[in-house]
Amino acid sequence: MADPPQILVIDDDAELCELLAELLGQEGYSVESARDAISGLARAQEKAFTLVVLDVMLPGLNGFEVLTRLRQSSRVPVLMLTARGEDVDRIVGLEMGADDYLPKPFNPRELVARVRALHRRAAHAGAPGAAAPGPAEAQQVLMVDDLEVAPAARRVRVRGEEIKLTTAEYDLLEVLVRQAGTVVSREELARRVLGRRLAAYDRGIDMHVSNLRRKLGPGPGGVERIKTVRNAGYILARESA
Repeated sequence: MADPPQILVIDDDAELCELLAELLGQEGYSVESARDAISGLARAQEKAFTLVVLDVMLPGLNGFEVLTRLRQSSRVPVLMLTARGEDVDRIVGLEMGADDYLPKPFNPRELVARVRALHRRAAHAGAPGAAAPGPAEAQQVLMVDDLEVAPAARRVRVRGEEIKLTTAEYDLLEVLVRQAGTVVSREELARRVLGRRLAAYDRGIDMHVSNLRRKLGPGPGGVERIKTVRNAGYILARESA
């Protein structure tokens, strides 16, 4: 029998950690908790977790510093817990490599749903237990001008230089690349990339697009690579278009 997916919760709220351990345990996850940043970071670096739930407000180091250090050696999916109304926390978290965020206070069932969505994406990306790609799929390379995406390896290159992306950033880019030259709505991107419906005032997709623009740089000739189509969504432009 396969081992259950491993979740690490880094939060100083003991009651919340116990509740999440119970709820996620009912969903088949094995949950560990760390009540401070230093021990949480050490545990995340020691063990290959399926996913990390990380609170921004922690004693000692804050969640942003934990995320920065974790991203130096790991691409484990990270769901950040932020203070409600603190948009800057969500923006900074996504810019620093978080895959999704959830503002406090929240419905614990909503967190469980977010964890399931992130887990599905991680499994699709090649986590243990995911189906191996076939020979044709393994050799597939998607090209849009100077941008190269290899889905089987989840590798991205621009002008031959490899670009490091988070799970969410890669998933978003692959959707746009496969539909290059076509507008993709924010609602569709949220469903396919975040695994959920787009909520009111949800900036998650917009921030992931912003991060992609920064990491990929402009397209050939200095044109904007990912364009915003007002009231419609985003489009990955082709030079020929």
